[in-house]
Amino acid sequence: MDSEPRPALAGPDESAAAETEAVEPPEPPSTILPRLFPATVKERERGASFPQSERSRTFRRRFFPSATAIHWNDWRWQVQHRIRDLAELARIIRLSAEERAAVARHSGPLPIGITPYYASLLSETDPAQPLRRTHIPIEGEYLTSPGESGDPLGEDHHSPVPGLVHRYPDRVLFLATGFCSTYCRYCTRSRMMGGGEMSFSLRQWERAIAYIEAHGEIRDVLLSGGDPLTIATEKLEWLLARLRAIRHVEFLRIGTKVPVVLPQRITRDLTRMLRRYHPLWMSIHFTHPDELTLEVAESTARLADAGIPLGSQTVLLKGINDSVPVMRSLMHGLLKLRVRPYYLYQCDPIRGSAHFRTSVAKGLEIIEGLRGHTTGYAVPHFVIDAPGGGGKIPLLPDYVLGREEDTVVLRNYEGRIYRYPDM
Repeated sequence: MDSEPRPALAGPDESAAAETEAVEPPEPPSTILPRLFPATVKERERGASFPQSERSRTFRRRFFPSATAIHWNDWRWQVQHRIRDLAELARIIRLSAEERAAVARHSGPLPIGITPYYASLLSETDPAQPLRRTHIPIEGEYLTSPGESGDPLGEDHHSPVPGLVHRYPDRVLFLATGFCSTYCRYCTRSRMMGGGEMSFSLRQWERAIAYIEAHGEIRDVLLSGGDPLTIATEKLEWLLARLRAIRHVEFLRIGTKVPVVLPQRITRDLTRMLRRYHPLWMSIHFTHPDELTLEVAESTARLADAGIPLGSQTVLLKGINDSVPVMRSLMHGLLKLRVRPYYLYQCDPIRGSAHFRTSVAKGLEIIEGLRGHTTGYAVPHFVIDAPGGGGKIPLLPDYVLGREEDTVVLRNYEGRIYRYPDM
C-alpha cells in the first residue's frame, strides 16, 4: 500500500446509491485519437477524457441529444439516465409483443435498469440479439420450473449476519449493496436486487465487519451485491479501509459488472483509491464478445494498470453464448484486455430462468472445444454452484478413461488415446 492518507471512517448513506452524489469535475478533452489499446499508461493519463466509440456517439446524438460528450462520460449521469420503464425502453428499442407484455407486467425486485451506454449495444430491431435477451424481460421470466427457487444457492442459510455469507471455511461473501446500474435478467440474487427483500445500511456493514473481526479463520473477503463499484468512491474506500485494518484478512476481492455496463465509472480517482488496498483482485462479469468495446478496453486497462489482477466470470446462457465459436471469441478477446478467463458458470436455477439454462453436457462440450484448441489461459473452469449451498463444483470432460494395470488411460483433445505409467 502507498502512503496516501485514508479517509476518516464516516459511514455510507443508507442506500449506497450513486445517484445522489455530486458530479466530479469534468476531465479536459483528449487530444489522443481513440485506439483499442492505447500505447502507454502515460499516454492514457494525458488523454483525460474517456474514449467514446462511434456507436456511442451516434446513439447519444440520436436518443440523448441534449447530452454532451462530457455528460456521457460522467458515470453518475449514466446512472441517473438509466432506462427504467416501458415508455423509455420503447423510445429506444422496437419491442416485440412478448417483450412489451413482460415489461408491463413486472413488479417487485430486479426492475428494468439499463445504462444509456449499455443500451447503445442492444439491437434496436432484433429480439434474439444476445445482449438484448439478457436485459429485456420475456414471458419466460414469470414461469417457475421444477428445481427453481428464489435462493438457489442457499445463501440465506449460510448468513450469520445480514448481508454476509460464510459458506467456505476461510472466506466470506460481503453483500455491500442491492443496487446495480444494469440488471441482468438471470441474476442469482434477483430476490434482493433493486428494492428487494434486503436493505443495505451502515449498521449492516458494521455488523458484518464485526463478524469478520471475530473470526480469525477468515482470510479472504469478496465484496459483491448488487455491484460494489456503484458505491461512491469515498464510501467504498471507507469499507475497504475497515476491512484492510483487520489483521487476519489477507486479501480483498470485488465482484462487478460495472467495467462492462458502466465503463465510465472506472475513473482515475477510483483506480488511485483501489491501488491503496492491495492485494486487491477483481472478478468481472462478461457475457458475450459484443461487450468488448473501445470503452471496455479502456476500463479494464485502467484497472490492470493499477495492478489489479482481473478475472472473468461468465454465465453459460442458452442461445446467447452456448457455442464454441462465441465462447472462444469471448475468451480470446478477454485475454487481449488482460482479463484472465476464470469461471464459466452453469446458470443457477433461479425462478424464471429455464429459458436461459443449457444442459450440463453443453458446458462440457464447450470446454472440450476450447481445451487443446487454444491456449490454456483461455479455458475457464466450468463449475456448477451446487443448489442448497454446496459451493462450486468443477466439471471436466472425461479425459481419464480408466486404468490398465500400472497405467492410466487418457484421451487428449484430438480423441487419441495415451497411456501414462502410474506406479
